[in-house]
Amino acid sequence: METNQKLILSGDSGRGKSFTLQKIMLDWASGELYSENFDVVFLLKCDEVKCLSQKMSLNELLSWSYSITSYQISQILQLTPEKVLILTDGIDEFSFDPRIQISSPTKSSQQALPMDILRSLLNGQILPESFLLVTTRSDAGTVMNLLKGPQRFTEIVGFSERGVQEFFQKFFQDDQLFRKTYERVKINESLLTSCSMPLLCWMVCFCLKKHFIDDDHVMRELNTTTSIYVQFVSTLLEHHDQSQSVLRSLGQLAEEGILDEEVFFDKKTVFKTGLDAESSLFLHEEPDIQALIRNRALKFMHLSFQEFFMALYYMFLNEEESQRNIRDILAAERVKGRLTNSIASVLLFLSGLSNEDTSSSLFEKHNWTVPYIIRKEMESTILTLQDEDKLFALQCLYELQDEEFVRRALGDWVSLDLSNISLRSTDCWVLLYCLQCCPHIRYLNLMYCDLTAEKLKILQPALYVQVKSALLSILPHVQHIHTEN
Repeated sequence: METNQKLILSGDSGRGKSFTLQKIMLDWASGELYSENFDVVFLLKCDEVKCLSQKMSLNELLSWSYSITSYQISQILQLTPEKVLILTDGIDEFSFDPRIQISSPTKSSQQALPMDILRSLLNGQILPESFLLVTTRSDAGTVMNLLKGPQRFTEIVGFSERGVQEFFQKFFQDDQLFRKTYERVKINESLLTSCSMPLLCWMVCFCLKKHFIDDDHVMRELNTTTSIYVQFVSTLLEHHDQSQSVLRSLGQLAEEGILDEEVFFDKKTVFKTGLDAESSLFLHEEPDIQALIRNRALKFMHLSFQEFFMALYYMFLNEEESQRNIRDILAAERVKGRLTNSIASVLLFLSGLSNEDTSSSLFEKHNWTVPYIIRKEMESTILTLQDEDKLFALQCLYELQDEEFVRRALGDWVSLDLSNISLRSTDCWVLLYCLQCCPHIRYLNLMYCDLTAEKLKILQPALYVQVKSALLSILPHVQHIHTEN
């Protein structure tokens, strides 16, 4: 932050972006870090800002979460704007349309709609001397177009292997229980990689602790992101009402929010779906929500659960309605020209839920079945996505976990070009699975994919057997590879 006034922090949902901003706030307030760099640090949560419809100034907007007045804030911004850090969380939770002309405020005291203030702040029309740190789970290029001036891009990758171990140790507390559980997870390398995502790591720990006696069975079921969510929801509901009507109501609420790009709900809206806002396990009230939006203070425990329950909701609708809804959301996304993050997550969950083995822990107890037409619709959707986004199509295939369909879907592929796509470790497990299902893919282009020795190690079984020649073109572009590798 010393040389770049605008920093973009990118990462998948659940990687810890919001937590990182809270940690920055805490470190600054306690004087441990940044106290010499910044006189004041502000945090703007985009999902809250979006709920505001009345005009206000930036000074008023920033005074929300602080014990100082908007006048005091105006003095700070005027005297030492270069010593101000503004943290902006979740900039991709909504979309800016550059074609829409807005009244852009140029002073912190000028009143405008909060979203217009935020856009002016990002593009440097307000406080160009101040420092900005923005989080997003989109491709950083989308956010870069909003920001003006020097920028730095950083990706948050989650826990290291040592970090996963420390998390398990703190979660289980009992040393014997920790060692037994962690060693079993460590053997399952793909699950260990999934645990690099803090949210998934917590969910895995929760499930294994609750099913400690039968952890072999649970461990076998935790092989995809969808399976982790299914197992977690099933475990959490074991001693609560888990009727289809409750899950349908959660799904209905989730769908309404995602289609309207909303994460907050008022109690009246929740009640209309048949849910009890006070006792729902998956909804909570934000403790520090601002007075201006307090009447809309309920949200899902994490955005990814809202996306999961929307996908689950489509499993409970009648087949024709589910099929129509899936086609409608895809048509709406094509009009936008891209898949939004939430809809992409819903499609991944739908792919996973379409596998009866994955959804069994939640479905079998109530004799629920995966609708045949939904399974076929997701297969058709994946085939369509191949031409639009190869990596995302492979991710859907991985969640589906059907080797026969993978071979059928990729049957005519003899080459796969993923060049210039930054591959995460989790993506490498996806790629390994698909390559092992399809030995006929002989040519693989992984140029400029940010491959490291660790990622190559994941891919090694498929590369060694199927695409030896690809290593010759990959290795010169891999950074930080030790000689012995």
